[in-house]
Amino acid sequence: MTNAVRKKTAGKNPPERTAPNISYTVEGHIWIEGKEGTFLGVGRITLLERIKEFGSITRAAKSINMSYRKAWELVESMNRQAYSPLVTASAGGRNGGGATVTEAGQQAIAAFRRLDEGFRRFREDMAQKIAGPVKR
Repeated sequence: MTNAVRKKTAGKNPPERTAPNISYTVEGHIWIEGKEGTFLGVGRITLLERIKEFGSITRAAKSINMSYRKAWELVESMNRQAYSPLVTASAGGRNGGGATVTEAGQQAIAAFRRLDEGFRRFREDMAQKIAGPVKR
């Protein structure tokens, strides 16, 4: 710093900082734990939504690149941990089988989506707080 600059700024507050071209995000996933481990999470809710859309565990699993066996295991786990089944399924055969998301399943989807939205807002709020008192 030159003497001329020192004399000009002596006794004055330093200029306010301005934010460089940096932004932050707070990331995370939320899920609900049950007695067997994960009860509901984004993947399981997506599976329930696809079962509701397609009326089939097989088609729902294929739509999210999941094996039928894995999808069936997840459905069984959710049903065991829920107060009442989230999905009912009927065996295939001549008329084909099917799966239905029950009223309890639809309530679980809605409740989880509300929870996930609240978590998204929380992450945004925390990201703003991390940015600190930097003038934008």
